[in-house]
Amino acid sequence: MRYSDYLNQVAVRHRTASFNDLTRLSPGATQPIDVSFKQAIGLLWPYTATRIMEQVSAVVPLAAYLMLFQLFVLQQPIGSALTLCLGLVAVIVGLAVFMEGLNTGLMPFGTIIGDNLPKKAPMGLVLLIIGILGVGVTFAEPAIGALQAFGASVDVTKAPYLYELLNNWTMPLVLMVGGGVGIAAILGTIRFVRGWSLKPMIYGALAPVVLLTFYCWNDPYLNTILGLAWDCGAVTTGPVTVPLVLSLGIGIANAAGKGDSSLSGFGVVTMASLFPILSVLVLAIYCSFVITPEEIIAAAQSASAIVVAEPSVWDKTPLVEIVLGVRAILPLVIFLMFVLFVVLKSRLPNKMVTTYGLALSIIGMCIFNVGLTYGLGAIGAQTGSILPAAFMKIGASEFSPLYSELAGLTIVILFAFLLGFGATLAEPALNALGLTVQNLTNGAFKKSMLMYSVATGVAVGISLGIAKLVIGFDLMTVLLPLYGLGIVLTVLSTEEFVNVGWDSAGVTTGPVTVPLVLAMGLGLGNAVSAVDGFGILSLASICPIVAVLSMGIFIRVRASMSQPQADAA
Repeated sequence: MRYSDYLNQVAVRHRTASFNDLTRLSPGATQPIDVSFKQAIGLLWPYTATRIMEQVSAVVPLAAYLMLFQLFVLQQPIGSALTLCLGLVAVIVGLAVFMEGLNTGLMPFGTIIGDNLPKKAPMGLVLLIIGILGVGVTFAEPAIGALQAFGASVDVTKAPYLYELLNNWTMPLVLMVGGGVGIAAILGTIRFVRGWSLKPMIYGALAPVVLLTFYCWNDPYLNTILGLAWDCGAVTTGPVTVPLVLSLGIGIANAAGKGDSSLSGFGVVTMASLFPILSVLVLAIYCSFVITPEEIIAAAQSASAIVVAEPSVWDKTPLVEIVLGVRAILPLVIFLMFVLFVVLKSRLPNKMVTTYGLALSIIGMCIFNVGLTYGLGAIGAQTGSILPAAFMKIGASEFSPLYSELAGLTIVILFAFLLGFGATLAEPALNALGLTVQNLTNGAFKKSMLMYSVATGVAVGISLGIAKLVIGFDLMTVLLPLYGLGIVLTVLSTEEFVNVGWDSAGVTTGPVTVPLVLAMGLGLGNAVSAVDGFGILSLASICPIVAVLSMGIFIRVRASMSQPQADAA
C-alpha cells in the first residue's frame, strides 16, 4: 500500500461527510437546493462535531493529565486556570478550523499542481517550485510558532548563540529550517521519479549532520545550540508539510509513470527531519563567524538596561498572534495561486469551496496561535517549572521538595513516560500508519504492534529528555549512540521496514505534542537552571525509529524460524 493510501485512510476514517459533497450539485442540476437555516445546521453539525472531537481527543486528555498531576502529585494549584481553559478551547477550535481549511483549501492546490506541473513545466522548474514550497509550508506549520516563542527564556550568558538565533536571527532560522524542508522535498520528488532506495539517502544525510554536530559539540559556545538544531527536525514534520509535499511528489511520480510502487511516499518525512538539522547547524556555525559571544552578551545586556520590564514568553497580545497567523499562511497561499494561475495557467475546479478552505486555514492558524500562547504553552511551562519540586527545593518555597530525591526523580521520569505514551497513542496518524504497515506486511507486523512500539519509543525518548534536564547529562552522549544504533538496525533491516521505521517518528510530532513538550522542557530547564530545555523532541524522534526497526527485525527472524517448521509439517 502506498503512503498516499495511508493519508487517504486518515481522511476516510475520520470523515462522516464531505463539505464538497454538501455543496456540490449534480451535473444536471439547474436549481439551488433550498434548505432552511435549521436544516443546514442539522446537515453540518455531525461533520463539524466530528472535526472538533478529533481535536478534543488529542488536547483534553493531555491537558487534564498535566493539571491533575500538578494538583494531586505536585500539590500545587493551577495558576490562571480560566485563561488556561480559554486558551485550550482556542487550541481545539483553531486546530479544527485549520485542519478543515487544510483539507478543503490547501490540499486541492497540492493535488492539482502535483498532477499538472510535470506536464506543463520542465523538471528543473518543477524542482525549483517544490523547493520554494518547502520553505512556505515551514512557515505554515502550527508548531513553528512555538519554536519562535521561546527566545526570551534563554539565558544569554550561558548560551549566547542559542539566544542570538532565537531572538535576533529568528527569520533566518525559520528560513534555514524551511530551506532544509525544501531540499528534502526536492530529493523526495527525485526519489519518487527515479525509484531510489531510502537507505543510502539516510546515510548521505546523516554523515554531514554528524560531522557538524561533532564540530559544534567541541565548541563551548556552539554546543548549546545542538538541542535546538536536533529538535528542529521534529518541528517540521507536521500536518501541513507532510501531506502537501507528499501530494505534490506523488502526483509528479504518477505523471512520470513511477507512482505505482508500494513504497511511493515513504521517505519524505525522514528527509524533512534530517535536512533542517543540518541547516540549523550551518546557520549556527555561520553566526559564530560573524559575531562573538561577548558582543551578543553586551548587546543583550544593553537592551535589557533600556527596557524597564521585559515581558515574559507568554505576555503577547492576541493581536500579535493573529498577525503571525496571517503571515504564516498568506504567503504560502499567494505562492500556490501564482504557480496554479500563472505557471500552469489552470483554474480551480471549485472556487467557492477552495476559497472557503483558504479562509479557514488563515482563521484557524490565528485562533491556534492565541491558544498556543495562553493554553498549551502556558500549561506546559507551568507544569515544567513546578516539576522539580518533586525532588528538590525551589527558591524560597516551603512546599518543596515534596518527596525524597530518589522517589521524586522516579515520579518525574514516570510522569514523562506516561505523557509520551498517551500523547503518541492519541495521534490519529499513528493508527493510519499502523493499518498501512499491517497491509504492507500481510499481517506479519500488526497494527497494534506498530502503535505500541512507536508509543513506547516516544515515551522512552521523552523520559530520557526529562532526565537529561534534571540530571544534567550531555544530550549528545545519548543521542549520537542512539542514531548509531539506528544506522546499524537500518543496515540489517529490509527496505520496507526502513521506510516505515524512519518515517514513524513523523507521526509523533503533531501540532499539540510539539509546543506542549517544548514549553514543558523549557520551563523545567529554567527551574533546574539548565542551560537550555531543548533536546526532548530529538530523543522522542530517534527512540521510536529504533523501536520499530528492532520490532521489524524480530518479526523477520521469527518468521524465518517458523518457516522450516511449517515446511516440515
